Amino acid sequence: MQTFEFTLVVSGIDPGEEGFEDRLYEAGCDDALVSVVKGSLVLDFAREAKNLTHALVSAIQDIQAAGGQVVRVEPDTYVSVSDIAERTGLTRQAVSLMVQGKRGPGDFPLPAIRVSSESPLWDWLEVGRWLRKHGRVRGSTVIVQAALTREINLFLESRRGQLATAGILGRALSVKSRQGPDRRIGNAD
Repeated sequence: MQTFEFTLVVSGIDPGEEGFEDRLYEAGCDDALVSVVKGSLVLDFAREAKNLTHALVSAIQDIQAAGGQVVRVEPDTYVSVSDIAERTGLTRQAVSLMVQGKRGPGDFPLPAIRVSSESPLWDWLEVGRWLRKHGRVRGSTVIVQAALTREINLFLESRRGQLATAGILGRALSVKSRQGPDRRIGNAD
């Protein structure tokens, strides 16, 4: 068994409620440090399992058993230069030089979001693949973890989207689609 470290952001459990930590502990989250960060309930796990998938799935099930819902898995899919340096053990300066094309082959992945800002963010999976291809990280662990985190977060996001469309907006959209197009919006007769 290996120990896997990851963070889960949780909703549905009120940290102001007395005994919420006991409820999490009794549900199986006895290997997590529970904290509230910027108003969000956060559980930092150090979970033993045969692989990361088993660790994540069992932790999510334990949180659900305690009455919570996992909002997302961290470390996040999007990374800054500092995040890349921290995750790889490279210096911030070395990563910065790779991003600028002054070190390495010069084809570092382009930022995924906030491209025109002072603090762009890269897709960690793309960066991990690039780093492995160019010998900056060894093995496939970085890539597997990045891909799994992305997959779970996409699933969690789509589940929230399904829940959201089941609400008022979802009912409104389904009523509109049954009635046909709204002639007042975008239809010139």
